[in-house]
Amino acid sequence: MEEIDFIALDVETANPDYSSVCQIGIIAYANGLVVHQWTSLVNPQDYFYPPNVQVHGIDANMVQDSPTYPQVLPIVQSWLNRQIVVCHTPFDKIALKQVHEKYRLPLLQCQWLDTAKVTRRAWPQFSQSGYRIANVTEFLGIKFNHHDALEDARAAGEVLLHAVQETGIAVVDWLRRAEQPISQRSQYSVKATWDGNEDGPLFGEVLVFTGELSISRSQAANRAASAGCAVAANVTKKTTILVVGNQDMRKLVGHEKSSKHRRAEELIIDGQEIRIVSESDFLVLTESVQQHKTL
Repeated sequence: MEEIDFIALDVETANPDYSSVCQIGIIAYANGLVVHQWTSLVNPQDYFYPPNVQVHGIDANMVQDSPTYPQVLPIVQSWLNRQIVVCHTPFDKIALKQVHEKYRLPLLQCQWLDTAKVTRRAWPQFSQSGYRIANVTEFLGIKFNHHDALEDARAAGEVLLHAVQETGIAVVDWLRRAEQPISQRSQYSVKATWDGNEDGPLFGEVLVFTGELSISRSQAANRAASAGCAVAANVTKKTTILVVGNQDMRKLVGHEKSSKHRRAEELIIDGQEIRIVSESDFLVLTESVQQHKTL
């Protein structure tokens, strides 16, 4: 195997439960070039949620003869373990963590690098907003087929290469820089407001809660704001994340959905990018921020 600089990764999921991985794409980079790529559909052994299918085009019929995640795990481990693994925003990292927990598999031994964090530090115009992968790739002239796992992985890898060229900061040094404040005036541990901590990994996201949560709405809002989210009361055209209580998440295949949930689905059908996330996945997403605050 060549000496790899980093691995770019992306996954797609069958439904809002992040353990429902239904496609995975991996690209290995060395000396600024793609040296290996691999992708596979994955049978999530779970249901397919129509809004997810609308986004990525993968349905139950397409994966019925595909391997399960434990069956592709040896390939994933062979490429990700002991490597720098790159993805855009923390959602793909969380998906792998959750699917490993689902099947009681050992966690991957790798170092994660979020290219959304890199983007916010490499280009001042993206420090506060506009750093979604589609927008950044358009700015950089990177053409790709969005919501295909291999293509999205390539997009994240190309963004990182552009950032290295733009700033002169090597890939390995971005591991440290991506965790530092965006500017000298800001501090990652500033007291959270519900407008969102600008150094949080989810800054720029507009988050809404629906359903019964295991923690109070105030506690949940504080966790979201510490991670960078602006917390809103209702689903609108500005909403980017809807967190659904675990009890309500079990009703997704039925008809007992809240008005917020139904509104989010309507907006997704109209083309708005909204992630519907379970409370469990939300708590995992914000866990690292909470741990950082206690150090």
